[in-house]
Amino acid sequence: MMRFYLHTSDTAPAGSQELLRRVQSGFGFLPTLFAKLAESATALAAYLDLRTHFEQSSLSPVEQQVVALAVSVENGSTFCTSAHSFTARHIAGMSEECIDALREGRKLPDPRLDVLAEFTREVVQKRGRIDKGDLNVFLVAGYTMEQALDVVMGVALKTFTNYASHVVKPPLNEEFESERWTPAPAVRPLAEAADVGAGDEGDSTIPNRRRH
Repeated sequence: MMRFYLHTSDTAPAGSQELLRRVQSGFGFLPTLFAKLAESATALAAYLDLRTHFEQSSLSPVEQQVVALAVSVENGSTFCTSAHSFTARHIAGMSEECIDALREGRKLPDPRLDVLAEFTREVVQKRGRIDKGDLNVFLVAGYTMEQALDVVMGVALKTFTNYASHVVKPPLNEEFESERWTPAPAVRPLAEAADVGAGDEGDSTIPNRRRH
């Protein structure tokens, strides 16, 4: 079976080598999704550019992780949900209660963040075709029109990496292992279910709460 190669900054195509060095410098290690995404320097550069814009958006670091986790759970991405659980906890400083709620698709204990998560899910589920009621709830919670568009940007960013993870099936980095997440069997994408043990999309018996 053909598989995407797990690149390093030395083995990657020339256009990806410096990009991988940037990723590794930012994380302190090289996330395997980007080691495989490096097969296309254009795709890797597009991800890094859009991520930079999202990080500079009107959403706070915690709000950005709410969007990232809500999208990744909706799209059933083991790698991205696990990685963003790590980022939310150790970098953004999100509470464990909010992280668990996002991973399980439940109501968040923070009412304002819950509105953000629900709005993000609506954008994903309705493919952007939200109605006025969805937007009004978002605005009444104190968010702005600018932030609504920044959510859409976050959805685009995470849909890109979620879909990429489904295609390239990166093994989960050991740094993310304590945050491992898998979709519930009922919503698990068929392609993932057919490839158990082949990288990112692993054992559905692992609970969605993080491992301790």
